[in-house]
Amino acid sequence: MQVHLIDRLPFPITVCAKDGIITYMNSRSIEMFKDDGGDGLIGSNVLDCHPEPSRTQLESMLKEQTTNCYTIEKKGKKKIIYHAPMYKEGIYDGFVEISFEIPEQMQHFIRK
Repeated sequence: MQVHLIDRLPFPITVCAKDGIITYMNSRSIEMFKDDGGDGLIGSNVLDCHPEPSRTQLESMLKEQTTNCYTIEKKGKKKIIYHAPMYKEGIYDGFVEISFEIPEQMQHFIRK
């Protein structure tokens, strides 16, 4: 993972180890979570950042290594939240959360 490239992306990326400990936040993630502690969240457990029922679902995702994707609307902005397990040399290594804004209306293409 090239941290310098990831840090320049225009959307938040947060990474945690398989035990839930936050190991990386790019600058957009730090900004997005500034009211919750910003870069001070690095080293803390991601489970402590989530109320129920999200906490239980996240515990399951960490254990079962499953992907989770959904949309939300917050402060008038629609976002896609994407959680996915990460692997290093084929061994489960943790999770990544990517969050990015989507327009209210978005084109959809079916490609063959």
